[in-house]
Amino acid sequence: MIKPVIKLNYHDNERNRIMLELQDRLELSRKRNIEKLESMRDSKGTKLKLGIMGGTFNPIHNAHLATAEFIRDKYDLDKVIFIPAGDPPHKKGVLNKFKRFDMVILSTLKNDDFLVSDYEVLSDKERDYTVDTLRHISETYPNEELYFITGSDALNQMETWKEFQENFKLAKFVAAIRPGINLLETQENVEAFRQRYDADIDMVYVPSLEISSTYIRSLVKNGKSIKYLVPSRVEEYINVHNLYGGVVR
Repeated sequence: MIKPVIKLNYHDNERNRIMLELQDRLELSRKRNIEKLESMRDSKGTKLKLGIMGGTFNPIHNAHLATAEFIRDKYDLDKVIFIPAGDPPHKKGVLNKFKRFDMVILSTLKNDDFLVSDYEVLSDKERDYTVDTLRHISETYPNEELYFITGSDALNQMETWKEFQENFKLAKFVAAIRPGINLLETQENVEAFRQRYDADIDMVYVPSLEISSTYIRSLVKNGKSIKYLVPSRVEEYINVHNLYGGVVR
């Protein structure tokens, strides 16, 4: 039986009404998602197509969600599994992983096509690497097709990743092309990865939402509005927990 991991972590004493009211809905969401996956497999009689979207999500915003939904629809994916990074090796000084995880839960709760994995946030490893996470997902869902969704900017840095060649053996890669990225560099890298490592990579032009987590954090720090840039519950969570050094208007 496929059991998508979706859990809220009560690791400290600062949880408030926003977190408490999610408990019943999380249980219903878990039950509904498990039943839906099993029903899908029974009705399809073929492998399920699962999107994997990892990231720091510091914080998650509407462009993340729009990208995931666009690719889910384009490739007819059965589910997209969000995997918030625990301790990302390429980034320093990120927000507490449990708070980032909570915000992803809040953002995806009402969408039955989105699941959230706590694999990396509960990991006791010193660093979390994509290849280890993909191996875990492959073992958890051994009979399904995996589509790893990543930004083209991350793809351009892929040769710096741990055992980067192994990633191509574990999943099909979908590189989301967004404004401001060196398209020629991405095209050259994709072609090189295909030829050298027999990588299965697609480049996909996603809706042009020029939103970044860096921009969100800057707005919050300066007391500016982030309404309609992040889901409303994420905006409220940031305010309640006084994240990113400011108060959201």
